[in-house]
Amino acid sequence: MEENTTSDFRFKVDIQVRFRDLDARGHVNNAVYLTYFEIARLALWAEVSGSLRLEDREMIVAEITCTYKSPALFNELLEVWVAPVAIGRTSFTLRYRINERTTGRLIATGRNTQVAFDYTTNRPTPVWPALRAGLEAVAGRPLGPAE
Repeated sequence: MEENTTSDFRFKVDIQVRFRDLDARGHVNNAVYLTYFEIARLALWAEVSGSLRLEDREMIVAEITCTYKSPALFNELLEVWVAPVAIGRTSFTLRYRINERTTGRLIATGRNTQVAFDYTTNRPTPVWPALRAGLEAVAGRPLGPAE
């Protein structure tokens, strides 16, 4: 399922590879891919919630993975795709795909679980209805819990 084509994704962000993103071999450093996922996730959040305020992001990353397919290089333009794929009672799952824009070369895939979180009580909280509706709108279909 990680090998989904971009037709399975409906939301993307373009990112230009910067010099600061590179490792000693001239490839994007492995840790930077998680930042690329974060950039796409925050853009998705702004789309779904209509908010850019940090105070409105009441969730935490519970798990994140990245599978590297080919190296991204300096000055390449990357398409970072993100797709909501599941929603449970207190969490939701996103999938990611990074392609080089000109050739379509697959760079990396990923997945993460976000947990709705109440920072006052330090406990998970139910995914609120507007968030569920927004994620399902981006997905283009109803979403159930992860299998």
